[in-house]
This record gives sequence, structure tokens and C-alpha cells, in this order.
Amino acid sequence: MKNLSLILNVVLLIAVGVLFILHFSGNKQSGGAVSGTAAASIPSDIKVAYINSDTVLEHYEYLKAKRLQLEEKTKKIEQEYRTRAQGLQNEFTAYQRNVNNMTLGQVKAVEEDLGKKQQNLQLYQQSISQQLMEEEQKLNRELYDRVTKFLKQYAADNNIQVVLKYDPTSDVLFAGDALDVSQDVIKGLNAAYQSESKGGASKAPAAKDTTSTKK
Repeated sequence: MKNLSLILNVVLLIAVGVLFILHFSGNKQSGGAVSGTAAASIPSDIKVAYINSDTVLEHYEYLKAKRLQLEEKTKKIEQEYRTRAQGLQNEFTAYQRNVNNMTLGQVKAVEEDLGKKQQNLQLYQQSISQQLMEEEQKLNRELYDRVTKFLKQYAADNNIQVVLKYDPTSDVLFAGDALDVSQDVIKGLNAAYQSESKGGASKAPAAKDTTSTKK
């Protein structure tokens, strides 16, 4: 989902910020000593990994299930709208067919009624469009929260300080395969989702770190 891919750029921005801090703090030795507290809080060796967000989202079972639910809901709402629109069209066709046999009072009454129904249909269309947009935004937020929560735990378990997002829209132009933890993340996310779906513990065992082994 493209929206989530854009949202995940936050992870990249944070990572770049950390690297800048490390770079400039290391170059300030001649201009002034870094405080002991600040120096102690910065790891001496930064371990970086990355995920291909397109690959992760393509194989994340939670997203597949949620997309299917949203598609089914969208089809149901669209069918309801088409039914209402067709009903109004039938009334309008009947009015055109019988208008020559109606009095001026009847014509005015029918036209006012049709006008109100058309306005109500337009309001309904706006309402369902807003509803579907909010559903998609909600899914994006939930997806972002789930992925970033897992990544934080995964990084802590594997002593990783920075996890980048790598895809055609990101600012990472090259990243070696040895840093790619996409498959680990997919396995971990799906294991957590399966456990959650079965009513088990929400936290899955930490996946094996592959950042030190070239594929």
C-alpha cells in the first residue's frame, strides 16, 4: 500500500538524523569536548539494517486479511449505492413517461420529491466516500504501529540501532544484501499475527538476525 510506504519514511528520517548526530559529534573534538553523558549515550559501533517495505507489505498476512475485509466492505457499500441510484433513476424514468398526463401541481410535487431524493443520494455518496477513506487511513495507522512496534523489539533483541526503509521511493540508493532483514521481519510479523489470531501471546519469538551473514 503506497500510503504506508510514504508513512514509513519517518523511520528513514529518524535513522538519517541519528547518523548526522554521530558524524558531527565526532568532528567536534577540536571545537569543544562532548559532554560525558552525551558521549556515553551514543553507541561506539552503530549496527544498521534495512527492510524492503514493498516486500514486507506484500507478504504480511495481517495486511492481506485487512485488505480483503476492506475490499468486501467496499463492494457491499458500492452495491448499496448502485441500488439506490438505480431506484432513483427508475422513478425519474417513470416521471418522464407520465409527465404529459399529470397536472401542474402533480409535476411540481414529483419534481420536488425527485430533487430531494437526488440531494440525499449525493449526501450518501459523500458519506460513504468519507467512510471508506477513514477506513483506509485507520488501516494505514494500524499497519504503521504494528510494523514499527515489531521493529523496535526486533532491533532491541538483535542489538540493532537503525532500521532503514529501502525501496524505489526512499533516499537509500544502495544497501548490501547482508543488511537486509526483510525475510526475518516478515516471518516475525506473520508469527505474531498467527499467534494473535489464535488467541495466543501477542509477542512472537525474536527472529534470527541476518545482518552479519551475506546472502
